[in-house]
Amino acid sequence: MDMGIQEVEMAGILYLVATPIGNLEDMTFRAVRVLKEVDLIAAEDTRNSIKLLNHFEIQTPMTSYHEFNKYEKGKKLVEKLLDGMNIAVITDAGTPGISDPGEELVKMCYEAGVRVSSVPGPAACVTALTMSGLGTRRFAFEAFLPPDKKEREAVLTELETETRTIVMYEAPHRLVKTLKLLSERLGVRRITVCRELTKKHETAFLTTIPEAVAYYEANDPKGECVLVIEGRSREEMRQEEQARWEEMSIEEHMEHYLAQGMNRKDAMKQTAKDRGMQKREVYNYLEKIKE
Repeated sequence: MDMGIQEVEMAGILYLVATPIGNLEDMTFRAVRVLKEVDLIAAEDTRNSIKLLNHFEIQTPMTSYHEFNKYEKGKKLVEKLLDGMNIAVITDAGTPGISDPGEELVKMCYEAGVRVSSVPGPAACVTALTMSGLGTRRFAFEAFLPPDKKEREAVLTELETETRTIVMYEAPHRLVKTLKLLSERLGVRRITVCRELTKKHETAFLTTIPEAVAYYEANDPKGECVLVIEGRSREEMRQEEQARWEEMSIEEHMEHYLAQGMNRKDAMKQTAKDRGMQKREVYNYLEKIKE
């Protein structure tokens, strides 16, 4: 097995089954079959999931598995898997394991040697990204901004220099507050606000972050939102860095790298590279200063 992990013989399989994010027609044939064949379904909200199961005439027993019981219940589920039961995990909508407690159960299964299999299907983050009109080759998924102020600040600091397209989730009642925060930290960047994905009133609003703030201050957002945000321009970052170096003298530039623990030779080489100079030019300049 990869990574030296050995599966336990006779153990069951944990299936991560993707379910529709709004349109029941997006349920796959395989997802329906697996949910009918497994011994147990672990659902984030059984009251919500029973509607899905009834629609597809799935009579498999359900148990709750959510954020507030993920560790205690996760251990019990792993025990059942080790006893040979096959279990499917479903979330309220979309793919389990993405921004939900399914992630912890997968880790527990790998630690116990239980096989994990994914039954692919809808995922709001990928759905929004592909219809955003922004770059899709490179992207960073951030889910919801952390509620903790210090942790949120750390994430926003990282996003300021993120060059990949950024995908985030947000609830409608927090949308304006989050957009204002992004406007302050990221400035005027393009953003696509996707709402009600796969549903009748699906929208993908491509605009700028400041314009999105103004629009949703005047128009109350409804439905869960996915924000797809343009990454920082590499050329713009390069120009800013160049301007910063030009404000320094060559001596200050050298000291910047020496203070980081670089030896004099490497510091001189990096200084020359930053300033678009030859290493010999930097050396000659420093020697002349000495004299």
